[in-house]
Amino acid sequence: MTDLTELRDEIDRIDKEMVALFEKRMSVSSQVAEYKIDTGKKVFDKAREASKIEAVTQMTHNDFNKHGVEELFQQIMAMSRKLQYQLLAQKGAVGRLPFIEVEEIQKENIRVVFQGVEGAYSHAAMKEYFGDKVNAFHVETWKDAMEAIAEGSADYAVLPIENSTAGIVNDMYDLLVDFENYIVAEQVIRCEHKLLTVPGTKLEEVKTVYSHPQGLMQCKQFLDQHRGWKQVPLDNTAVAAKKVSDDRDKTQAAIASAFAGEFFELQDMGVQVCYNEVNSTRFIIATNQRIFRKDADKVSICFEVPHKSGSLYNMLSHFIYNNLNMSKIESRPIPGKNWEYRFFIDFEGNLSDSAVKNALRGIREEAINMKILGNY
Repeated sequence: MTDLTELRDEIDRIDKEMVALFEKRMSVSSQVAEYKIDTGKKVFDKAREASKIEAVTQMTHNDFNKHGVEELFQQIMAMSRKLQYQLLAQKGAVGRLPFIEVEEIQKENIRVVFQGVEGAYSHAAMKEYFGDKVNAFHVETWKDAMEAIAEGSADYAVLPIENSTAGIVNDMYDLLVDFENYIVAEQVIRCEHKLLTVPGTKLEEVKTVYSHPQGLMQCKQFLDQHRGWKQVPLDNTAVAAKKVSDDRDKTQAAIASAFAGEFFELQDMGVQVCYNEVNSTRFIIATNQRIFRKDADKVSICFEVPHKSGSLYNMLSHFIYNNLNMSKIESRPIPGKNWEYRFFIDFEGNLSDSAVKNALRGIREEAINMKILGNY
């Protein structure tokens, strides 16, 4: 029987040869990049790589090695592409992105649309970000808001994208794909529910409480202490506040935001109704202009990948090789394609950064339908 130490020594010698051959291959890849720069050819040649994989797998002697060599050369060629992208960037061949850098997002003398009704959390987010010197109007659905900025009847839209408790707003991700609108900013609003009544109401007078179903659910612990109260779900927490304000009935209460209470001139009963201290909603500010702030530090993109092993890894590795920190990944089903998904990625960076341009160039060449959703 061969000694284990001898076997390990042999592996070490083979590994040394493999490293030397890898570096030699990367050197040749650099020369390929120089040629592509001079001739304007694309880095990613799908047909060439498929032919290469077919050739090297035919050199193996069993199925296990065949799969192993296929995976090995997929990674080697992926690393070769990334080296070529970096060399292209160093030569100034990064390419221009179709976005314009601006100092600030305009916040005065503009039209802003938000989904929902006055007094809603989206209304509060609009006020928090833009202030009072805007012409604002509200629409019924998120799609209506996206259409308003797409057609130019509004300059910006304020829309929910994620809640810290309930998760992402799925439909909003789909709308970002369907419309040529772009994220230019975000605003986080803490969803701090209050028990609101008409002024002068005492707690023992309340018989019915109104809110959005999520609001009632999030305040279940408090409502369980008042089992005699009738719970009535409505379309929006602000709708609940408006009803209580309009009816002027001391037996009614609404679970809604402090902003809604102030807007509809209701009384905060001063009791803790929600025990989740970190419930917040993130809103995006969207426009039909391809712009980004000079100090923007988050990029959002989406793309599809071929339905085969390793495809997603190859896309994500562009962030690794360009030293970019990915902060979020979500997936949504692609309409009309069973079990295939579109991926949504957030990562740190600015569209003016060379590393960001380099990563986006690689993903655009290798992915399917890559879209920059915004830099904010």
